[in-house]
Amino acid sequence: MDHVVPLAEAWDSGASKWTAERRELYANDLDSDRSLVAVSLGSNRSKGDKDPAEWMPPSEFAACTYVTDWVAAKLRWSLTADGAEKTKLKQVAVSCPNAKVSWKVAR
Repeated sequence: MDHVVPLAEAWDSGASKWTAERRELYANDLDSDRSLVAVSLGSNRSKGDKDPAEWMPPSEFAACTYVTDWVAAKLRWSLTADGAEKTKLKQVAVSCPNAKVSWKVAR
């Protein structure tokens, strides 16, 4: 299993200000099917702690899913996004006309 938004990225995007309890909830978020995903070991290693500006899945279909899951996870946990990250998300989203982002705010 892999965090769509890696723990280090979450930390840099606002989780550093959370309580230990909230960080634990994030790390083990099983209440959303967009926070944790099953991945191969190879793709997990290549992605590491990178954000979309630094790493994207190789296929366009996977990229659309990844971007919508990324945005949903960031919104769910009220995490920020830096300029390069926002630029890449917008760039990819143009190729995903049927993509929809929905989320439930984390407790």
